[in-house]
Amino acid sequence: MTPKPLTGRVPPEAIRRADLPRLAPEWLARYAALQDLSGAVSDAMDALGLRGAIPASVLAPTLGPRRMVGQAVTVRNVERADDPGAAAAGGRGLMGEHEAYNQAGPGDVVVIEGLAGVSNMGGQSAAVAHRAGCAGAVIDGSFRDPDSSRERDFPIWSRGVTPITGKWRLQTVEINGRVRIAGVAVDAGDLVVADEAGVVFVPFAQAGPVLEQAEKIDAGDKRQKADIAAGISLAALAVAKYK
Repeated sequence: MTPKPLTGRVPPEAIRRADLPRLAPEWLARYAALQDLSGAVSDAMDALGLRGAIPASVLAPTLGPRRMVGQAVTVRNVERADDPGAAAAGGRGLMGEHEAYNQAGPGDVVVIEGLAGVSNMGGQSAAVAHRAGCAGAVIDGSFRDPDSSRERDFPIWSRGVTPITGKWRLQTVEINGRVRIAGVAVDAGDLVVADEAGVVFVPFAQAGPVLEQAEKIDAGDKRQKADIAAGISLAALAVAKYK
């Protein structure tokens, strides 16, 4: 595949990889079909001894009930060394999340390791991500101009909203490398599932086993809900094996 022309927002060496591994589209569709998306995947991760679930109390959704399934394109931001006033006077921004959108494929999820209290994604940035075909964003940090993402139905899970720009406060140091989101290591290409309960990151190499386990859990949940609706006695429910 011909490499995409770079945006120039970050040095070429900051882009750790451009050839992300790809999950089969049917796997993504099967994940999306799970009834209790984040819950089933979180339980499957537990069953396999994996860690990757982050509750909505830590990274909250901004658009109400939404579901998202896609692969991660990652951004790592750090605090700038210079004073924001001096940086603003110099007029040179060092944020480069646009290169992640440039590297993304349709349906990918922008995953940003950033800072809380300042914006790691502004309104225009969300508009560009949406135009590039990204499914949404997960930000370990803050963003601003929530109207922009709402207008485009572009969901964001984050630590909150802020009016403070990151343009003079943040520097993007890496695209499509490893990031840490609320203590969870995430590599570019890993699977991201999210809903109003929270976010779960599934390592790329474990996406198949996790899917199989999650589908078993989901099927058990559906049987249990059917039994409850059918009026099965509490005694029978207590001894039934659903998972």
